[in-house]
Order: sequence, then C-alpha cells, then structure tokens
Amino acid sequence: MPSSIRSGRTAIRFDSPQQEIFLSLWRTYDRLRMLEDDLFSRFGLTAQQYNVLRQLRSEFPQSLPTLTLANRLVSRAPDITRMLDKLERRSLVIRERLPGNRRVVQVRLGEPGLELLEQLSDPVKQCHEQQLGHLTEEQLKLLGELLRQARLPHEEDDSHWH
Repeated sequence: MPSSIRSGRTAIRFDSPQQEIFLSLWRTYDRLRMLEDDLFSRFGLTAQQYNVLRQLRSEFPQSLPTLTLANRLVSRAPDITRMLDKLERRSLVIRERLPGNRRVVQVRLGEPGLELLEQLSDPVKQCHEQQLGHLTEEQLKLLGELLRQARLPHEEDDSHWH
C-alpha cells in the first residue's frame, strides 16, 4: 500500500513504507552531511579522509594494514589508495611496507595528522551538536538502536559495527 507525507502544500507519494523510510534516511544524511562538508572543507579534508585520520588515531602510535583500515571506515572507500596518497602528500599519514611481506602496506597517523585532529576536536563536537543537539539523550539512544537494527542484516560478520 503506497504511503505519503505532506511537504508544504503537496503530498509526496512512496511505493512502500520501506521506500519512504529509505528516502527519509537519505534526505536526513544529505542535510546533516552539508554541515560536515562545510566544516571539513575549511581544513582541506573530506569526511572520508577525516574518518581515516580518526581511525588511525584510535591505533596511534601503532599502524593498521590498509585493508583493515578500509574495512573500518563508516562508508566504503573503493579507492583507499588514492585517498591515502592525498593524506600522505600532506604528511598526515605515513605508509610503510612490511619487510617480510612487501604486499602488505601499514598506515599510521603522522604528527601533522595528530595535530590536525586536535584542531578539529572542538569544531567537530560543535558540528555534531548542530546536527543532532536538538534530540534528547533518550531519542538519540532509540535512533541509534533503530539504525543498528536496520543495518544489522547487511553487515559483514566481522564488522565492528555489530
């Protein structure tokens, strides 16, 4: 049975409740992402590059294999090599090949990357507050659980998002 929502003076029609929710998620992502894009562009980063730096900070001063890093990202990074190239040119990350296996590339956070994350700490908190600060703690917990349940059947078994 088709569903609809009112948007101003017109009703937007959907083929199913699932489509309505999916498109609502997509619209929400778009609205929230605009704020994030504005923030990261001021620092010459993309949200995905910030996510790489954030993941590497969680292992600092240790490194991660490139494929492990790629699997930990919030969204798929089909060309992680190119993204790491850009971050490495700015000395934000350091890549090293293992002596025993030259095919494995380890990535770690460089000191400039650590410093950039420090600079970003408060602005990122302010961005998240602007994005979702109008929701109560209870609403945030409920939303988080619903989102987890929605993606759970689609997560890899070894995903840290379980």
